[in-house]
Amino acid sequence: MIAEREQELARLAKTELAPQEIEKKRIEIAAEAEAERNRRVARGEADAILAKYMAEAEGVQKVLEAKAEGYRQLVQACAENPQVAPTLLLIEQLPQLVAEQVKAVQNLKIDKITVWDSGRAGSQIEGKGGTRGTTADFLSGLIGSLPPVHELAKQAGIELPGALGKVSENETVRPAGPVSPSEDA
Repeated sequence: MIAEREQELARLAKTELAPQEIEKKRIEIAAEAEAERNRRVARGEADAILAKYMAEAEGVQKVLEAKAEGYRQLVQACAENPQVAPTLLLIEQLPQLVAEQVKAVQNLKIDKITVWDSGRAGSQIEGKGGTRGTTADFLSGLIGSLPPVHELAKQAGIELPGALGKVSENETVRPAGPVSPSEDA
C-alpha cells in the first residue's frame, strides 16, 4: 500500500506538479526579462535627459562666454572714459525695462484725477500785486511743457491726442505767464 501510494504521488508529481513548476519558472523568467527591459528603457531615458541638459548647459556656457568677451571689448573701447561702459549697457537694456514698466501700469483703471491745492499762496505774479496758488502754478507749468512734449512726440513719430492741443510749425511758443506791454506791441 505504501508503494502504491508513492507510485501515485510520483505520477501526480509528473502530471500536475511538473507543469506548475514549469509555469512558475516561466513567469519568473518573464518577470526578470520585463524588469531588465524596464531598467534599460529607464537608463536610455535618463541618458537622453542628461544629454539634453548637457547640450543646454554647453549652449548657455557659450552665450555667457560670448557676452563676457563682448563686455571685455566694450570696457576696453571705453578705457579713456570708464563711466561710458555701464551707461551703454543700461541703454542696451532700456527697451526691456520700459516694456516691464508698461506691463506694470497697463491694466490700471484711472477714473478721475484730483488736484489738491494746499490753500497757501504761491509765487507773486510779475508786475502785479496778486498771487497764484499751487494749482495755478501746476497748470501754468503743464501748459508750458506742452510744446516740448509735442516736439518729442513728433521726433518719436507718434501723434498726441487732440486734447493736448496743436503746435503749428512756424509759431513760436511763448512761455506761460503774464504778458508784458512790450510783447503786445
